[in-house]
Amino acid sequence: MWIIVGLLVGMVLGLYVPFELPLIYSKYVSATFLAGLDSVLGGARSGIEKKFDTSIFYSGFITNALLAAGLTFLGDRLGVDLYLAAVVTFGVRIFQNLAYIRRDLLGRSDPVPEPPSVPPT
Repeated sequence: MWIIVGLLVGMVLGLYVPFELPLIYSKYVSATFLAGLDSVLGGARSGIEKKFDTSIFYSGFITNALLAAGLTFLGDRLGVDLYLAAVVTFGVRIFQNLAYIRRDLLGRSDPVPEPPSVPPT
């Protein structure tokens, strides 16, 4: 119940409170947002697998966010779009976690069905 209330309050605040992010921080926010989303979906997946651990979730969330921000900062200093490495990596992991969650919701545990075994001749 409190989760839904928190989501609704956050959505209303996000829609009606004017907030403009300076363009210079857009790379940092996008990479860090993807890192956080990856951690949340990874936590959802581990919850489905009955392997969720709060300390692993928090440490992974913070570590992923710091890594993404660090890569972005290092790339800015080197003059290279290094944040793209974080975006691609976290993007791939997000889609993998979503695929697992979708398969679980549809009741299918195997991503690809095993081919039928052929009896020896």
